[in-house]
Amino acid sequence: MTDEPRYPELKDKQAPFDYTLSVIGGKWKMKIMYQLACQGVMRYGELKRGIPGITHKVLSSQLSELEGSGIIRRQEYEQIPPKVEYSLTPKGRTLMPILNGMCLWGLEHQS
Repeated sequence: MTDEPRYPELKDKQAPFDYTLSVIGGKWKMKIMYQLACQGVMRYGELKRGIPGITHKVLSSQLSELEGSGIIRRQEYEQIPPKVEYSLTPKGRTLMPILNGMCLWGLEHQS
C-alpha cells in the first residue's frame, strides 16, 4: 500500500477538474468564500472591506457568478434602505475543506 493519492477513473479526466475551476477559479472567488466561511452571513459592504483591492464591479460580478453556481445565497430584504446578505449554501460549504487544504499547504510551503 502506498501513500499516493487515488484519483477516480473517469472517461474525460479534465471535465470534473475544469468544472471545479470554473466555479472557484480566479483571484477573488475563493477569497469571497473564505470570508463567508469565517464570518457566516455578511453584507456587501462588509465583504468589500474584508477583501482589500477588490473593485465594486468585480465583487458584484463574482458574487453573481457564485450565486449562479449555487455556492452562495443572496438574501434580499424588502426594506428602506435595501438590505442584502450573503452566505454560503450547503453546496458552498462542501468546498471549504478544499480551501482549507490550500490554506494549510500555503502555510507549510510559503517562504
